[in-house]
Amino acid sequence: MDRLRVGVVGVGHLGKLHAALYKQVPEADLLGVFDVDQEKSREIAAELNITAFESLEALLDAVNAVNIVTPTTTHFEIAQQALHRKKHVFIEKPITHIEENARKLIETARDGNLLIQVGHIERFNPALLALEDVELDPQFIETHRLAPFAPRGTDVAVVLDLMIHDIDLILYLVKSDLVHIAASGVGVLSSNADIANARLEFKNGCVANITASRISAKKMRKMRIFQKNAYISMDFIEGQSEIFYIADKQKNPFHDGTLAISLGQIEQGSIKREIKYNRLSRKNVNPLKTELNSFVVAILDNLPPVVSASEGLAALKIAHQIMEKMDEHNRRSES
Repeated sequence: MDRLRVGVVGVGHLGKLHAALYKQVPEADLLGVFDVDQEKSREIAAELNITAFESLEALLDAVNAVNIVTPTTTHFEIAQQALHRKKHVFIEKPITHIEENARKLIETARDGNLLIQVGHIERFNPALLALEDVELDPQFIETHRLAPFAPRGTDVAVVLDLMIHDIDLILYLVKSDLVHIAASGVGVLSSNADIANARLEFKNGCVANITASRISAKKMRKMRIFQKNAYISMDFIEGQSEIFYIADKQKNPFHDGTLAISLGQIEQGSIKREIKYNRLSRKNVNPLKTELNSFVVAILDNLPPVVSASEGLAALKIAHQIMEKMDEHNRRSES
């Protein structure tokens, strides 16, 4: 197979972006889209000169792989139907809203020798990619993911809508078992929690403090990592990272960034050490295009996906544990 025949299910705000960017993926052939809103489907199909399929079944019959960019509560039904028809599946995060359904998808894909990739897009953010040469050993992590209110996504709590991005990143960075969770959250403008905070403690001693809000006046997507001899700040909106670190004068553990300077010297001890600062970035990286390209390449070259269904399930499982702790906290507050 030289090119992968792809279809997109769901052409809301994000689905339109998926469809448009697939036209730029060299080894993908975007055949068409399907949406329950047929007018919307025909509109984007006309813009991209592709087919607006009148049913999900018709789209699945025409493609090798499908991108599911629909409300979270519909992910399982659509993905299971695609897998039963022997189609590879990309599912926007979270993989599903129920853990058991995610396990069923994993089992179905395994039985059919099919690939599932989950759309945790921050894995492809240039702020993270710029750190590929940096040895990360987090001891404390702090994240803030804030956004103005928008009705899109409120079918689930902010934990599944926004916080799950950072849950996935933390699990990717901290290779240790989770031993304790504390959390609280409040529904302000919707029936689900719109702002939430969680504290995760890992067996290796790392602690992560996570805040997510969809009722903020401004956007923020930042992660700060504290580890021995280094402080690292990732800005996922700007797509760059900053590092403050202590290093021997003869050694530089990080490659040169867009800005690399010495902030002074530490005179204590027999070895002279410097405090250094690097600003690292990756130019010309579109995270969504890179993500979609990785999905296509994984299928064509028989490679494991960058974000597997099992990793999607792991993030979902912790998200549910956080929501359970939020419910416990709210019950205690009401009693």
